Amino acid sequence: MQPKKPSESITYNTDMVLPSETNALNNLFGGELLARMDRAGSIAAGRHSGNVTVTASVNHVAFKKAIPIGSVVDIEAKVSRAFTTSMEVYIDVWLQDRAHGTRTRANHAIYTFVAVDETGRPTKVPELIPETDLEKERFAGALRRKQLSLVLAGKMKAKDATELRALFMGE
Repeated sequence: MQPKKPSESITYNTDMVLPSETNALNNLFGGELLARMDRAGSIAAGRHSGNVTVTASVNHVAFKKAIPIGSVVDIEAKVSRAFTTSMEVYIDVWLQDRAHGTRTRANHAIYTFVAVDETGRPTKVPELIPETDLEKERFAGALRRKQLSLVLAGKMKAKDATELRALFMGE
């Protein structure tokens, strides 16, 4: 299986916030944004794996800025690390300023997807080779995030979480 670059998985989704997608404050529902991010992330993971993917977890979501009705929203998803059958996907949400053509990062999230075969069983995914400084930073952080998740779930002993130990213990 040939390794792939994060740029091969990049997925963009541009959409407008409609009245039926907003709350009482006329801002995009958080759940609607989560669904949009989930779809973009799944496509990115599918591009990397070459398989159908399923959402394994929503690891982190930061709702930093409200997204008002009528806004043009860009969602950018890219695989940040590939493990055996799972992939971490980093998702950035941008608001477009139509008058000036600028974009402001409004939110971000980290999802985990698992590649599955036609029977729904997990299947191996290609290795990921990060290229840019940001891709390398997200790649390194993904292993720490995975180890923390496994420790918290009781699936890994803290003493075996080498990346976390190095981070906190200076090892």
